[in-house]
Amino acid sequence: MLHYQSSLQQDSFRHKGMRRSLVRQIAAKGIRDTAVLQAIENVPRHLFLEAVFLEQAYEDKAFPIGEGQTISQPYTVAYQTQLLQAQKGQKVLEVGTGSGYQAAVLAGLGVNVFSVEYNNVLFNRTKALLAQLRYPIHVFYGDGSRGLPAYAPFDRILVTAGAPAVPESLTEQLKPGGMLVIPVGNNKNQEMLRITRLADGELRQEKFDKFSFVPLLGHEGWK
Repeated sequence: MLHYQSSLQQDSFRHKGMRRSLVRQIAAKGIRDTAVLQAIENVPRHLFLEAVFLEQAYEDKAFPIGEGQTISQPYTVAYQTQLLQAQKGQKVLEVGTGSGYQAAVLAGLGVNVFSVEYNNVLFNRTKALLAQLRYPIHVFYGDGSRGLPAYAPFDRILVTAGAPAVPESLTEQLKPGGMLVIPVGNNKNQEMLRITRLADGELRQEKFDKFSFVPLLGHEGWK
């Protein structure tokens, strides 16, 4: 049984100070987007972790959240979010809700977040947590590799798990000018890609750094 922090727990001055220190660390690693840094500073990461990790909540590390999944390293969250170039008011699809931390950071940018989780246990737990924390995030249970066609198209799509290839369903759900950020590779290491749908419908691909994510499960992921 996993024990998470109560949503009623105070976000203390100590927690806020640790977040400021964390922001300085990730800025020193190359994150320059001030809106992203501000969102990281505002989101109480300790509330998305098991109680046992309270003292380590603001280390720049990934931690297990159960069900074979992890809460991503804050630098990785910031890196993906910076690549996404999301603007206030845009509609953003997140594939892989996980702990809900990345979704909360996106919500902190003022975007309208739709998030899909493949694992039912995580879905139920995280949907309840986000509601308790009053984040205005739409959380769905299902196969995120297929996106959310009923709510498409999206301005931005962010995938928080490693895919064997870029899912066609996701690129089809991008608006013209929309961007998809996704790690693609094997189930150990992936290369971060940014796919932009151009005005004529063509796709432009850019390649960035290598990371290691848990596998994207589903019809267009790792089956």
